[in-house]
Amino acid sequence: MSDEHDHIRLITELGNPEEEGFEPLSLLDPDSIQDFDDLLSAMSQTSFGGRGLGEALGVLEEMVQDPDCHVVGTFSGAMTVAKMGKLLCSMIDKGWIDTVISTGALMAHGFIESIGLKHYKYVPERMNDAALFERGFNRVYDTLEPEINFAQAEDVVHAVMAEIEDWNRMGSASLCRAIGAYLDGHFQGPGILKSAFQRDVPVFIPAFTDSELALDVASHILRHSPQAVSDSGAATELPFQFNPFYDLFEYTRRVCGAKRLGIFTIGGGVPRNWAQQVGPFVEIVNQRVEGLDLPVRRFQYGVRICPEPAHWGGLSGCTYQEGISWGKFVPPAQGGRFAEVHSDATIAWPILIKGLQDRLAKKAQDF
Repeated sequence: MSDEHDHIRLITELGNPEEEGFEPLSLLDPDSIQDFDDLLSAMSQTSFGGRGLGEALGVLEEMVQDPDCHVVGTFSGAMTVAKMGKLLCSMIDKGWIDTVISTGALMAHGFIESIGLKHYKYVPERMNDAALFERGFNRVYDTLEPEINFAQAEDVVHAVMAEIEDWNRMGSASLCRAIGAYLDGHFQGPGILKSAFQRDVPVFIPAFTDSELALDVASHILRHSPQAVSDSGAATELPFQFNPFYDLFEYTRRVCGAKRLGIFTIGGGVPRNWAQQVGPFVEIVNQRVEGLDLPVRRFQYGVRICPEPAHWGGLSGCTYQEGISWGKFVPPAQGGRFAEVHSDATIAWPILIKGLQDRLAKKAQDF
């Protein structure tokens, strides 16, 4: 018969944390902080979300400084409406991202910025959504996108489409290149697609038709084939053939050609899943397609900024640890290094990027 006190933990010897090799934490001293690198370094020695963001800087630094690492950036959420577009431009311009995968909406609103148009502050005390609709002001949380912006952007898309000669070999990446080239030749100032074109960084939009950008392309198509939306339009041969498998195969070629993979993710959704499925996809085709023997690549580095928790069940909240079970990530025991920051990206992303800029600048001076 068991003793009634068996469930009580009996401490016979107090452990010494130093002998156990435990890492001590440190007080965050604002007087000793000179820049964002100092701030994040100090935060990495604290607790909770602050430690997560501080540790993310170390992972991001190692990822972008690894010359053999192909970094995939995935972006969802209203980040360009939230005026975060220049952060992505900077990451592309500095060579910190080699491939971009995004929602169409994020690219559409960023495209609007790149042709010199603006977004505006929503003031709930004096604005009404029904009245905004009547006046052509579209609300995204606390920000307004005027409908006149979309009209001007559509004119640019029509001009781009008019210059495209190869109508039958088009995916989202090739279309984004064409738009980026047009922006580079006709507009001053920063732009995501412009920076991507200049750096030869492909931009993939897996759910392309779910965006204002795609609606502009559709408008161009209907100028040539208006019958496509009529009752008899099912049999219409469209002048513009869009094939998303060009995107999938181009992305796979790029990934298979890399020695190591890293992923930087804002949010989740389709861009994140589309990026991460490449490992399982290559395994599938190697097993089922005779003659194929592609190298399987899994993500060795990862930094994710997203407020969604795992228990909601969406991919935006699923952990890198879960992705290991799918063959998408290298386990930490085999060299995988990951950081997950549970935060609004408009708070954490600017701090992280500025911290990386400061850290690399200091190291360059020391060198």
